[in-house]
Amino acid sequence: MTDEQSSRPEAGARPPVTPLTGTLGAGPTLPAAGEQAHARAAVTGAIILMVTAMIMAPLMDVISKYLSNRHAISPVTITWTRFIGQAVLLFFFIALRQGLSGLNGRHNLLNFVRGMLIGGAVSVFFIAIKYLPLAEAIAIFFVEPLIVLQLSALFLGEKVGWRRNLAALVGFGGALLIIQPTYAIFGPKALLPLVTAVLFSFYLILSRIIGQKENPYTMQFWSGLGGIATCSAFLVIGQLVGFEDLTLTMPASFEPVIWLAVIIIIATVSHLLIIVAFSRAEASLLAPFQYLEIATLTIAGYFVFGEFPTPVRWLGILIIIGSGLYIFLRERRVKG
Repeated sequence: MTDEQSSRPEAGARPPVTPLTGTLGAGPTLPAAGEQAHARAAVTGAIILMVTAMIMAPLMDVISKYLSNRHAISPVTITWTRFIGQAVLLFFFIALRQGLSGLNGRHNLLNFVRGMLIGGAVSVFFIAIKYLPLAEAIAIFFVEPLIVLQLSALFLGEKVGWRRNLAALVGFGGALLIIQPTYAIFGPKALLPLVTAVLFSFYLILSRIIGQKENPYTMQFWSGLGGIATCSAFLVIGQLVGFEDLTLTMPASFEPVIWLAVIIIIATVSHLLIIVAFSRAEASLLAPFQYLEIATLTIAGYFVFGEFPTPVRWLGILIIIGSGLYIFLRERRVKG
């Protein structure tokens, strides 16, 4: 999972698409064919960036599962390290581009709260994939677009017709097909991806509210600080109650340090790719590419951990993907 399903957790933090003006400096206006060619190139580039991000971002989950199971690094330690690295990298990125003034946005507190939500979402998901197969965990998480649909109607006043509500209901049914056998094997841990989906959905709703009024890099920086705060709280609680998944774990060798650094780089780069992609193309066009994460994690789960979904789970995965794609297409048609 990502911040910017962001990841995947940060995709909600996006500036409005800037239309091409068709001018080159002070030169003459480009002809219509030239504008169309530039628009197509921008959309093609955005799709390439989105696909790249959706292939990269799930690798964080693979590495996290490996570190938890092979090196006994707690999931919250991994998340905490990831957000610290994100905040540090973005601090220097913003400072070099805009100066220190670029760190101060218009909605710092709300972005901090966004970070607390995504910090909780990623922590819970990393705990989930420590125990659950990767493909099943991410598939259950992908009821998130269906939850966002309902929250948009509740908090943003968006109109949701019976067709999209029915698609959401069908999608939840697909999730239950996956949860049922998974719960029988792993118990309540099978519900953790649902908790992640709820937290991430509120994160996206908050991102929609302030996303058009804030610099996306500043949003990411402050959300990184919020993620650090949430993970720090988890670590304190874990230390007090002795829950090992929430305790601070120090690497016993240099290998896990390298993998933690790789997670930081993947998280930062993939979210920046998503930000740039959503600045060049409409969200309704790019959103369906998020389902590439299921394919990436299914392949990785098979080759790295020997995991592969059963036919019943595959049916649930296909139902979730189908209902999600229908909602995306229906929303695009309604708003178009």
